[in-house]
Amino acid sequence: MKFDIIGDIHGCFEEFELLTKKLGYIWESGIPKHSSQRRLVFVGDLADRGPRSLDVIQIVWKLVVKEKQAHYCPGNHCNKLYRYFLGNKVQITHGLETTVAEYEALSSDDQQTIRHRFIELYEQAPLYLQLDQNQLVVSHAGIREDYIGRTDKKVKTFVLYGDITGEKHEDGSPVRRDWSKHYKGKSINVYGHTPVKEPRILNRTFNIDTGAVFGGALTALRYPELETVSVPSSMPYVKEKFRTI
Repeated sequence: MKFDIIGDIHGCFEEFELLTKKLGYIWESGIPKHSSQRRLVFVGDLADRGPRSLDVIQIVWKLVVKEKQAHYCPGNHCNKLYRYFLGNKVQITHGLETTVAEYEALSSDDQQTIRHRFIELYEQAPLYLQLDQNQLVVSHAGIREDYIGRTDKKVKTFVLYGDITGEKHEDGSPVRRDWSKHYKGKSINVYGHTPVKEPRILNRTFNIDTGAVFGGALTALRYPELETVSVPSSMPYVKEKFRTI
């Protein structure tokens, strides 16, 4: 099986559509399908900050849940939206406010549909994906080789938030260790979460979050070719927030 793994979309539906077309997917049926049976894989953070989060969710739900033609693992923004839809108390900040505004503009019937679909997508998703007989592992924020195969609380925190230290940057974002420097696993390890200006390749790890929502690009990694394909952002939806690792 061949895969096209897409970095953090964050509601950038236009860029998502352009990237899939550049990868050879056809949208005739309303969802992207490839004539060579390639499958899309999503690293999470489908929503928040960008202008069309709910449209992204609808397409990913159709691909993953309804058609079973793609794979998805959740990101930290997905986790927060899930808790919001469950009715838990969450802070509607750091981009969630844009998704909530879209949601509140819908009719009550449409709200019920999107809420049900996202909860279904989230609850069916694994913490991280092991594909191609475990030669490929995909997660939101990355995963250490000794965590692969585990699903405990420590691993959940790692794959959603990265290797956090407990400290904060001046802007309030968490300080994260660079786990990829020490990765010695045999699996190709693909992730997003930390925006970088160019895809970052190190020790068989691939960070493909190139900050589409921050005015960068939306990037995919073609597997097993290990080629990156990107489309530029149509506009910076929020202030640039790239990290130098």
